[in-house]
Amino acid sequence: MKNVYVVRHCKADGQEPDAGLTDLGIQQTEIVAKFFLDKDIDFIISSPFERAYRTIAPLAEKIGIRVVLDDRLAERILSSQNHPDWRDMLHKTYDDLDLCYEGGESSNTAMSRAISVVMEVLNGEDKNIVFVSHGNLISLLLMHFDDRIGFKEWESLSNPDVFHLIFSADDKPNIHRIWE
Repeated sequence: MKNVYVVRHCKADGQEPDAGLTDLGIQQTEIVAKFFLDKDIDFIISSPFERAYRTIAPLAEKIGIRVVLDDRLAERILSSQNHPDWRDMLHKTYDDLDLCYEGGESSNTAMSRAISVVMEVLNGEDKNIVFVSHGNLISLLLMHFDDRIGFKEWESLSNPDVFHLIFSADDKPNIHRIWE
């Protein structure tokens, strides 16, 4: 059995790759670290975006594990252009997983890169793994395993948020939202 904890980053100052955490977000990192201290974490992998790896850095320091950065966990790019109706555009990408806007990536493309990380880790020796990423990519990763997850579930995510995926003999994990 393997436990994969999928973590959405703490409260951030923006969406850019170098956007830092807010003061509240920095406080939340300590709460996240405390939350995981009794979970026997043996591997941590994160989006290279500052808000993601800063979310898990206090835990990594406390348990003496380095955070592995992986570009495949970076946030999904919806479009290279800023659109005032981006939420409507995003919603459509949950209904049409191949829909791709200019300069962006489809839901299927983003989902595939996230799942490739999960599959690599599942084939490794680690048993209790933390993934840190971003809301849209996380919702797509979860959708891969449970097609009932979509736009509405993305909207309900919090910063931070944590899902526990329990993998046993089959490829479909039991998924539980465990952050409150």
